[in-house]
Amino acid sequence: MDLLDDAGRARIDNALADWRQGDCVITHQWFIFRTELERPLTDAGAQAASESLDAAETEVIGLAVLTQTCDIIRTCAERPFVEVSPLVEVDEQFLHEIERGHRPRYAFIPGLASMRWVVDLDRTMTVEKSVVAGWDRHQGCLEDADARRLASALARKRARAAFPDDFVDFASSLADRMSSKHAKASPEGNALRALREVRVRAAPSWDAGEIYLTFLFVPDEDGGPIPAGNWDSFVDTWLALAPPLGRFVEVDGLIQSLDDLTARDYVESDPLDLDHLSSRKG
Repeated sequence: MDLLDDAGRARIDNALADWRQGDCVITHQWFIFRTELERPLTDAGAQAASESLDAAETEVIGLAVLTQTCDIIRTCAERPFVEVSPLVEVDEQFLHEIERGHRPRYAFIPGLASMRWVVDLDRTMTVEKSVVAGWDRHQGCLEDADARRLASALARKRARAAFPDDFVDFASSLADRMSSKHAKASPEGNALRALREVRVRAAPSWDAGEIYLTFLFVPDEDGGPIPAGNWDSFVDTWLALAPPLGRFVEVDGLIQSLDDLTARDYVESDPLDLDHLSSRKG
């Protein structure tokens, strides 16, 4: 890009003026990554190893731009690169879990929901803005709320809590229940799909010898009417899968709307996700 003259840079800047975080290119692209030649984990890595290369490429159905909007629209002289991650297709249940933030390896993009495509955040590469300038832009976030939720998902991927191993094992039955019932056409399935998120608060701390746990089940009241039913009975069912054990001497659970959730409860609790509750032993 350093070889470009002022007119060339201006063309790139103009081409990216409408791009936003979460926008995508949805034609087949090549994703390039480094690989360990002695122990490749993918077919593309094995191919690179056979050719004595330390980089491999694999074809993907598209790419999403992860760079913040303010840096995308800055001049390419100031910010010449953007970060992108590949798009992957998932099934309907997995899509809904990702939309609810239960699978933080992936990001939900509303503009791709009809195709069941999501962003694989475990894979990221950097490309020059001159490359992006040649792409056809597919709008990812349709409303301001979509953009905020995507930004939150990207932050959560890198800042989520590191739960202790004994809690991961302790909560595994609850996670299995939530995963298995989530897509069911049942009152419990409806209730699970109506949750915005599930958070857990450990008092006095995760490092304490005795811990008092509170699970906070937060309905998504912006997502439409909350299903009728006895929420207390659902909470009792879910907590029965995580009875007091070991350091976790007391376990409680509450249904809390965002209006009822205090700022202290929010900042002193951590969001649960099904990826994180997969035991390392598995």
